[in-house]
Amino acid sequence: MLRRTPPVALAAALMASAVALGGCGGVATSSTSTPLVDQGTVRIAESSETSSFDPYSAFGAAQARYAYDSLVNLAPDGALVTGLASSWKATTTTATFTLRPGVTCSDGTLLTASAVARALTYAGDPANQLAGARTVLPNVPYTASADDGTGRVSVAAASPFPFLTRTIGLLPIVCPAGLDRPGSLDRATQGTGPYVLTHYTPGGPYEFTVRDGYSWGPAGATTTPPGLPAHIIIMVVPQSSTVANLLLTGGVDIASVSGPDRARLTGHGLATADVATVVGLTFFNQRPDRVLADRELRRALVSALDRRGLANVAVGGTGSPATDFGAEGAVCHADLADANLPARNAVGALRDAGWTRSADGPLTKDGRVLRLRLITSPDLGPTLASVAELMAREWTELGAEVDLVTESLPALVNAMYRSADFDVVVGSTPGFALPAGFTPFFSGSTPAQGLNFAGVTNPEYDALVAQALRETDTTGCATWNRAAAALFRSADALPIAEGRSSAYGYRTTFATTFGGQLVPTSIRLHQ
Repeated sequence: MLRRTPPVALAAALMASAVALGGCGGVATSSTSTPLVDQGTVRIAESSETSSFDPYSAFGAAQARYAYDSLVNLAPDGALVTGLASSWKATTTTATFTLRPGVTCSDGTLLTASAVARALTYAGDPANQLAGARTVLPNVPYTASADDGTGRVSVAAASPFPFLTRTIGLLPIVCPAGLDRPGSLDRATQGTGPYVLTHYTPGGPYEFTVRDGYSWGPAGATTTPPGLPAHIIIMVVPQSSTVANLLLTGGVDIASVSGPDRARLTGHGLATADVATVVGLTFFNQRPDRVLADRELRRALVSALDRRGLANVAVGGTGSPATDFGAEGAVCHADLADANLPARNAVGALRDAGWTRSADGPLTKDGRVLRLRLITSPDLGPTLASVAELMAREWTELGAEVDLVTESLPALVNAMYRSADFDVVVGSTPGFALPAGFTPFFSGSTPAQGLNFAGVTNPEYDALVAQALRETDTTGCATWNRAAAALFRSADALPIAEGRSSAYGYRTTFATTFGGQLVPTSIRLHQ
């Protein structure tokens, strides 16, 4: 049974960039060849403030990599490498991790298998409603146990889940001192990671200080190499244009930039790591009382869309239509859209579905006018309102009456999860790197019991997911892709564009994992 996640968890997932559960990243390349700076300070720009550094909260998860470790880590190419665990093995229902000896928490205490099991249990308890943890953990219940004598942590899932290592294994582990006082994690860190939060200012900046003696990072990374910064300062800079200016002038050392400002940063010797994204994931409300419960109507409306035109609007004129629900580099990513999306003439498809139009009047069926409530929010992306506007224009030309509504994020979440007063919602992809991450949004119960806010009912998808859940890790990719293809054929959802953002470094080099997440132990500062 899928665990219930409160609406705030989805809101956090929609606002966040892709969660680093798997897939590929890259190593930033640049013309930097100046000498390394020892014990220096690196300034990193983030677009929003961090109201809590609790790694299991909706806000602290993004900053957890600096102060917390996980049992395993991702290499830039997506492979799993060591972390707190030196070895591991898994099936679809069990996973066992053997801890590396000598790991210590930031307060100096030794990390034990029991402490890890306690953290896994706490993070996965539905009663705690930890939105940040739930974007990482498997969406099936599990139990964790420990053997301190052997250093082994064991996890047993209540039902098959193929990606236990890439979920359980990637959860940030909070040390006992933090679990004893969870409220303290908002402004302090209690982990085993390479840095410790040493200064917090509301609204930023936030400062992390390196730990001495750290030697259990990704693939055994340490904090001793030349050029690794002694201090990392997180600065809050909301405007992309300002971030670009600061990168060019040395006001910040590392930042992510998307949209047209990327062009200004080319040719300046900055380190660059590209990040793949999906822009404009669109859902169609299929609840029984909504007009888009009609599968053939959904298929006809999707056929009417100029996908390349929408993609160009979504990413500023150079877009490519999205090929899958997840971004390039996600586990099991494939080119599925073109071969499976409806491709009939929209007018003919509407006629066959019983919708007719006289002269320049509206489309009607059984005396009912085709009216669509199309909603989006600029809080999820600066181009989404324009994408929705182009959709509305194309469907209006077809004969639909479209009510285009631009909402604040809270109002959008309310429409999705409480009132269900929408027919089409243009949002941002939840960013899951694992195909199983999308399952609660495309199947199961509607809110408040589940996350299937659009009321998707696709028996073919459900059957294929049930099969894929019994196949270990990536051996089930062919089945997962057949399941996604079923969603495309039924026009259950539509990803709009393949997007790109980039992480840039001024006088720095670094590595990233899926979604552009920095690997702290990879950062090197140059003169």
